[in-house]
Amino acid sequence: MTPARKAPRPTATIAAAVSVTVLAGAAFGLAPAAQATTPAPTAAPTAAAAAAATADPAASGVSIRFVDIPGDGGVRLAANVVAPSNADASGHLPLVVLPTSWSLPQVEYLAQAKKLAQAGYVVLTYNTRGFWQSGGRIETAGPPDIADASRVIDWALANTPADPDHIGMAGLSYGAGIGLLAAGADPRIKAVVAMSGWADLVGSIYSGRTQHAQAAGLLGGAGELTGRPSEELRQILEDFFSSNLAKEQDLIAWGKKRSPATYLDRINANGAAIMLGNSWGDSIFPPNSYADFFDKLTGPKRLELRPGDHATAELTGLLGLPNTAWNHARQWLDRYLKGERNGIDTEQPVQLMSRTAADGDDYEGYPSWSAVPSGHRRVPLTTTEKITANHDSGANAGTVLLSGALDQFLKIPPLVSVPLLSRSHAAVWQTGAFAREQRVRGTVKLHTTVTGDRSDGTAVAYLYDVGPLGVGKLITNAPFTFHDRAPGTPFGVDLELFSTAYDVPAGHRLALVVDTVDPLYIEHNPDGAHLTFSSPDADPSYLTVPVRD
Repeated sequence: MTPARKAPRPTATIAAAVSVTVLAGAAFGLAPAAQATTPAPTAAPTAAAAAAATADPAASGVSIRFVDIPGDGGVRLAANVVAPSNADASGHLPLVVLPTSWSLPQVEYLAQAKKLAQAGYVVLTYNTRGFWQSGGRIETAGPPDIADASRVIDWALANTPADPDHIGMAGLSYGAGIGLLAAGADPRIKAVVAMSGWADLVGSIYSGRTQHAQAAGLLGGAGELTGRPSEELRQILEDFFSSNLAKEQDLIAWGKKRSPATYLDRINANGAAIMLGNSWGDSIFPPNSYADFFDKLTGPKRLELRPGDHATAELTGLLGLPNTAWNHARQWLDRYLKGERNGIDTEQPVQLMSRTAADGDDYEGYPSWSAVPSGHRRVPLTTTEKITANHDSGANAGTVLLSGALDQFLKIPPLVSVPLLSRSHAAVWQTGAFAREQRVRGTVKLHTTVTGDRSDGTAVAYLYDVGPLGVGKLITNAPFTFHDRAPGTPFGVDLELFSTAYDVPAGHRLALVVDTVDPLYIEHNPDGAHLTFSSPDADPSYLTVPVRD
């Protein structure tokens, strides 16, 4: 067993990330739940929910009732049922189950649930165990959560006019992951819409063996504020932030148990129609694992990737405002639960929107994820670059939730002045100016040779769109970490940067920047360490950029 390591410098501002969660909750009119071991005895709605529930049913044509549902092991789940107000108890209406997002109460989906009910669905939304007024502990999409989803379906079939042959699940973030996992466990589920979720939990928060500290800190802090984390979750987070390598395999096993990709064969065997949606700048669940997972699905499927950060593309829909992501979600459910021939299944199954697209609905269609790039531009990295670690060069990937949202709404990604980057602390390679626009589509890949003068280290690679004045706009990034390497011995690195769609204007150039410090990640560079990036004749270094003609 590798001994526990001294905790590296925590470069993430975790407190700020948690504050974002609290502010986001305030925007929905929420308040943190009391940190009691046992929740309140009844599922009392918030003021906003109560107002919605007492609204004149004739005005909206739906009924709303708050209920308690026995989950796995008898744990009480706070839920609400939204259905057409004229639904007959003996009727058979399609059922949609919506597990809540991490830290949000069961009224999260009320606006969308009412729209679905108006369209003829029975909708059941419930607070996942461990949060707010539901019982139990936070299991982080573990087996009890997946069993809960089936118990909720059982309850709906026994207590509502739900049709047992037309059952779907939908959700955002945490609810998306639970929906996908449930599709592998319960063959009654015929359709799933999973927005801003994950397929590989380890690959999302521990890519390149590097802790995504702001993302994990946000989730952990929000869980403590609004729920009751299990002792297992608390231990996992403690080991995660302390960089306890002796527990690394435990972390990986914990994450695999909670990853839909682990259950791909079961999901395919059950045959649910699956729609996946995510944002290019998702700082909690980057889009790479969704894209890989999508290509391996064998049933009806759809993948939508668009600008934004975690759940920002779907946010206005939760407020009841017009929202393309939720419109497409309802079309998908209509097609596969109600049998409507609305055309969504005849469109190309991969729908992408470039981060630089001027029109907010300007999607590009492709037959598969692998077909997205029509070619690959190979950029040689011929010069040898040596940098000193532990110093921020000025290049960084921004702040969790905020940076992707600024890119989505204002077209302002993280910026840097490439000429002013400290060459002592950042390795920089640049192309020449392009004569025509370069449409980057897919996953940029870096191959290089690294030599460290210490056994451990971390580096972060960034790809920038550099204009005539030298200002670089971040296209994509990714970290990687190494441990137990022989100092002074070169080794190869193959790194996939986070998938993206970005149009580089004519006259601009690409710049690859590699440094060792980023606020999003925990770094593992000892004081005074140096990293050298070289390009041996026998194994040249290069960057592969996927492009679309």
